[in-house]
Amino acid sequence: MKKTTILILSAILMILLVNNQENNVVIPKEAIRFRVIANSDKTQDQKLKKQVATSLRKDLSTLLRPGIRLEEARSTLKGKLPELERTIQTTIEQEKETSTYQIDYGNHYFPEKSYRGVVYEAGMYESLVVTLGKGEGQNFWCVLFPPLCLLEAEEEEETTDVEYKSFVKEIIDKYFL
Repeated sequence: MKKTTILILSAILMILLVNNQENNVVIPKEAIRFRVIANSDKTQDQKLKKQVATSLRKDLSTLLRPGIRLEEARSTLKGKLPELERTIQTTIEQEKETSTYQIDYGNHYFPEKSYRGVVYEAGMYESLVVTLGKGEGQNFWCVLFPPLCLLEAEEEEETTDVEYKSFVKEIIDKYFL
């Protein structure tokens, strides 16, 4: 009985430590971010932002193939801005919207972001930024190089979300917390 109690208390302590641990990960200097900022938080503007982000991610996944090097990614992005602009314009027209937009590749300020339990510090980052209309709404963002969001987009197309649960944690939560 004593061993069981110690084991349970140890498990609870480990779970609490893991759950309370904050992940402060710094995006490496060689990373390139991608951001699409909506005109506003209105439903239609947010929908357009998602459509533009989806369309661009498809184009970008073709341009920034696996194994591409940083310098090649930079020159590709700079050289393909007109094509990316056409993708944005086509998406806006397909959505029967009249929104204006700007696309810019360079250094841009990003506020602190948290994604999948990882905290990304605020700061100036090399990035591809698309601003729709006034750019006053919520935004889509991801890490473009290395192509984390492009790989994630492919996963989203191929699979559905899976939620993993810990049986031990559920029991501890139910009976001890």
